Amino acid sequence: MFSSPAFAQAAGGAPGGFDIIALAPLVLIFVVFYFLIIRPQQKKMKDHKAMIEALRRGDRIVTSGGIIGTVTKIIDDREMALEVADGVRVKVLRSMVAEVLARTGAPDAKDAKEEKKSSEPDFYKVLGVKSSATVAEIDAAFAPKSDDPKAVEAYDTLKDPVKRKLYDSLGHDQYVSRIR
Repeated sequence: MFSSPAFAQAAGGAPGGFDIIALAPLVLIFVVFYFLIIRPQQKKMKDHKAMIEALRRGDRIVTSGGIIGTVTKIIDDREMALEVADGVRVKVLRSMVAEVLARTGAPDAKDAKEEKKSSEPDFYKVLGVKSSATVAEIDAAFAPKSDDPKAVEAYDTLKDPVKRKLYDSLGHDQYVSRIR
């Protein structure tokens, strides 16, 4: 069976014994997986569930398929109606919401705190124009402030119709966080 008595003695170990040290690497691997993979996924799922439960009529959202629309009706816990273009409405599963771009209604306490944290005035205030200002009014307001880096950033955003529409839909803080 064994080729030498020395080899036979080394192979046996403790008869019927259980080596707890052999389990230590497996326990360590499980602990690492829990803190690096399982726990963050559970937190992400919890945050997504809270976001879905907080949806209400008028919110602008992005679905996981990349469709941007406005919630027109919350049908039940699973479905909602979404307006993706003028007069074009589709039913969407609420679980397919990837992000909320803009909320409607009165801001809650959390939103009010986040607004106070923002130290930067919005681009309309930087240039000193109303949100309904025309491109000519924006040009005129920018001319004396062309040396100010904040005014340059505001002007670059508000003079471009696509950037301006995105800025108006996202709001100052979300827009700035996306472009920087």
